[in-house]
Amino acid sequence: MSRLYVAIGDSFTEGVGDWDSRYPNGVRGWADRVAKQLSKKDSSWRYANLAIRSKRLRQIVDEQLQPALDLHPTVVSVYAGGNDILELRASITPLMETYEEMVSRIAAAGARPLLFTGFDVRLHPVLEPMRRRNWIYNDHVRRIAETYGALLVDYWCFDEYHDPRFWDIDRLHMSPAGHRNMAAHVLRELGIDHTLTSKPLRPRQRLTMTELLRRESVWWGEWVIPMFGRRLRNVTLGDDLEPRWPVPIRPADGLKRLAAEHAARRACRD
Repeated sequence: MSRLYVAIGDSFTEGVGDWDSRYPNGVRGWADRVAKQLSKKDSSWRYANLAIRSKRLRQIVDEQLQPALDLHPTVVSVYAGGNDILELRASITPLMETYEEMVSRIAAAGARPLLFTGFDVRLHPVLEPMRRRNWIYNDHVRRIAETYGALLVDYWCFDEYHDPRFWDIDRLHMSPAGHRNMAAHVLRELGIDHTLTSKPLRPRQRLTMTELLRRESVWWGEWVIPMFGRRLRNVTLGDDLEPRWPVPIRPADGLKRLAAEHAARRACRD
């Protein structure tokens, strides 16, 4: 009997940081890797990914949840709320009420929810309030996972992610190594044996204080300030993007081949 894995959410699930121009939206990500491994275990598995970068929780509920449930999924993975936490004026309580409503709908539809806590990122002291909000968010996610019998990938406690090589240059999204490692954690939670192997990490860079200060300045100028600028203008990096795999595919048919067919169809349509 065919089973379906559907991924919904924001940039974490879309695959941002794992850049690969051969795939839809120019990224690959941990969810694609999970789907490929599921198909190796059972070739009848199908996969859809509706996640789009920069989406907030309410947008994910309004734009992705029902389309995901309409596909009659077996498993629905969701990471949502990370972009809301960055909005310090927004209360956590109504946010997590919406989150729980989303999880309850997934469970009521007969699908198994797969949830994530947020990683305990070490932030600049100016951004420390966001870290505390993340702790509160995680406590709610753990409670909701237990209430609805959801699988939980407790990202918060994965110590290996303190290594900067698991992060993209923006320090907010995982690098390819981080995505591969996350796929292994997800598969472990699903109880699926896999053939994923960790590639050797690039050597650690030893930087002088001057180089560290220069890098910090570039990070603020190229990533942090533009991010808050987009928020003030109410625009996001996902505004002009479509879901990567909106229609279920069979990963056993080859994700690279399916990606090439997807690109050809878009080229004809455009």
